[in-house]
Amino acid sequence: MKYNRCGRSGLKLPIVSLGLWHNFGGVTFYENSREIARRAFDLGITHFDLANNYGPPPGAAEENFGRILKTDFQGYRDEMVISTKAGYTMWPGPYGDWGSKKYLIASLDQSLKRMGLDYVDIFYHHRPDPETPLEETMGALDLIARQGKALYVGISNYKAEEAQKAIKILKELGTPCLIHQARYSMLDRWVEDGLLSVLEEEEVGCIAFSPLAKGLLTNRYLTGIPADSRAAGPSAFLKPDEITEELRVKLSALNALAVERGQTLAQMALAWVLRSGRVTSVLIGASKSSQVEDCVGVVNSLSFDPEELKKIDEILNCD
Repeated sequence: MKYNRCGRSGLKLPIVSLGLWHNFGGVTFYENSREIARRAFDLGITHFDLANNYGPPPGAAEENFGRILKTDFQGYRDEMVISTKAGYTMWPGPYGDWGSKKYLIASLDQSLKRMGLDYVDIFYHHRPDPETPLEETMGALDLIARQGKALYVGISNYKAEEAQKAIKILKELGTPCLIHQARYSMLDRWVEDGLLSVLEEEEVGCIAFSPLAKGLLTNRYLTGIPADSRAAGPSAFLKPDEITEELRVKLSALNALAVERGQTLAQMALAWVLRSGRVTSVLIGASKSSQVEDCVGVVNSLSFDPEELKKIDEILNCD
């Protein structure tokens, strides 16, 4: 495993981190979740990323991860970076959503209880709140850090202008923004329209979620939709009609290039996100430990020559 310094801080993150969004909830086989976490740690993945609403049902991923911490990682807490978030709907009524101080403080207290922890390493505001003053939301993050409930704070899903304002407020409060978590992949490049430049200028780290575009940038859908895949199930996050013939042709061409590079398509896709050094870590999800092993293989080939990058853009019709 390779580790990158996160922004202007003393913290280093593995270039591949494990997200517990979908495969650690109450509807999954617990022993499989446990195996994934153990294998990830053995491969050098020290960063485990959660949120209050991860499951399903909401809260279940934190509960299950708490069980795994107790049974398997009790002696390794100081070798782990554990993050969680709040910002999406968590409980009924006006206090269980968005970005008020009331919600963020209560949510983190609940998260710590579910995981059996005294603190998390990183606590994020999960999404911008259009109604709560940004000063209140960032003030809550500052308070959380000062209370010792989180060592570092971050933001997620903020656009460039919003992120710049949030970073400025946190800096003035004396609790710098450590990291921004944003969706980024070969197929989804919105962060290149200003956000990555803001983070680089402000010396804030960046961790990319969905770097494999919900699994599209793997070998899973090259020839069809497997019966055990996300697109074949009830998931609302990847529909069969998203996997068009035009997209499949592009994925096949990308896969051929990956093979030329001696990589799987997933490995090349992760290397592409990490290529410029502006992304600290890529955040993967996994339904089996073999997928973690495949993704960690990215460490063997991280660089691209200009012709390869040009070819990727040509395949995807990017200017």
